[in-house]
Amino acid sequence: MILVFCELKDGQIRKPSAEALSEGRRLADASGKKLGALFAGASCAGSAEAAKYGADVILTAEGASLASYSSDAFAQLVADAVKAKGATVLLAAATAMGKDVAPRAAARMGAGYASDVTGLAMVDGKLQAVRPVYAGKAFATTTFTSAVQVATTRPNVFALAEKAGAGAAEALAAPAGSFKSIVKEILAKAGGKVDLTEANVIVSGGRGMKDGANFKILEDLADALGGVVGASRAAVDAGWGLPHSMQVGQTGKVVSPTLYIACGISGAIQHIAGMSGSKFIVAINKDPEAPIFKLASYGIVGDLFEVVPELTKAAQAMGIGKG
Repeated sequence: MILVFCELKDGQIRKPSAEALSEGRRLADASGKKLGALFAGASCAGSAEAAKYGADVILTAEGASLASYSSDAFAQLVADAVKAKGATVLLAAATAMGKDVAPRAAARMGAGYASDVTGLAMVDGKLQAVRPVYAGKAFATTTFTSAVQVATTRPNVFALAEKAGAGAAEALAAPAGSFKSIVKEILAKAGGKVDLTEANVIVSGGRGMKDGANFKILEDLADALGGVVGASRAAVDAGWGLPHSMQVGQTGKVVSPTLYIACGISGAIQHIAGMSGSKFIVAINKDPEAPIFKLASYGIVGDLFEVVPELTKAAQAMGIGKG
């Protein structure tokens, strides 16, 4: 069996998890294996949707110990589920939760682990993973020698495909016992915007924005395009009041949107590592020699404070963000 650890949000499967399920279905078909989807939480309402993405079996675990995400409890549950179902491949989306639980579960099972992969294949019955290395300058093909193989899939890279599965439901017991860490309370910041890792359009600003207040023009453009706003590490560290959750780069979030617009970002390798997987990159910078132009699909040499508002007007006139 190929088992995919899935996340729910507001009773629906998160898009990165649906992408991992879709890829799991493709791998299962190629290797003649069954596909399982694993859900955990205080309630797993909405998990039946996994059948739409090819899940043959839908495993759910509900309980007080799973009400809030706990590294220890979730990792133990995932490892137990893999052993119970005899799964040889475990996948999870490379979200904050997936990147935390997958390697912990792998360690418990003595399994090989590949993070943030951009390509997967089954070769002679074993998983083969492709992942970026050296800050995205090269790609490494990883093979496994362990009986269980674990990988996290980069969001917005794997095609979302609907293929009906049997969706047989099976309940698992929540892990019990004493855990080293217990989550007492989660204080969520009010929002509503799509997370950077799931966004199809990202408008990012760098040191060239000069001040945090100037990010308002990026927000206007992002709204017009139906996207979200990001920032380089230089902008986040500049003391402009920008939260770390906006940071794109090697020490921030790795994103792979359809469209990435870099405004006033020179293109340091640490930033490139976080957004080089974008399908289309538009760079706006006054310096024609800025390294970002070497990576960009399209480049605009000019003052971003003049260019961005004009792009916003054009996007609003076309009604792009409303579609």
